[in-house]
Amino acid sequence: MHCASCGLLIDDELEDLPAVRSSSTDVRAGRTVVHLEPGADPDTAALVAAVEGAGDYRARLTD
Repeated sequence: MHCASCGLLIDDELEDLPAVRSSSTDVRAGRTVVHLEPGADPDTAALVAAVEGAGDYRARLTD
């Protein structure tokens, strides 16, 4: 990620997913925190694909 616009692109892509309530990307830290709907069973592959589909980014899940 290079700028705040990169973070906004990622957040927009993630927030289009059905189980995602909100997304917050910290460009400096290179991290995104995703908040899911209560009781949601997230499609982790879709989360990663959304980030990678937003641009030339690589994503991985952490705890």
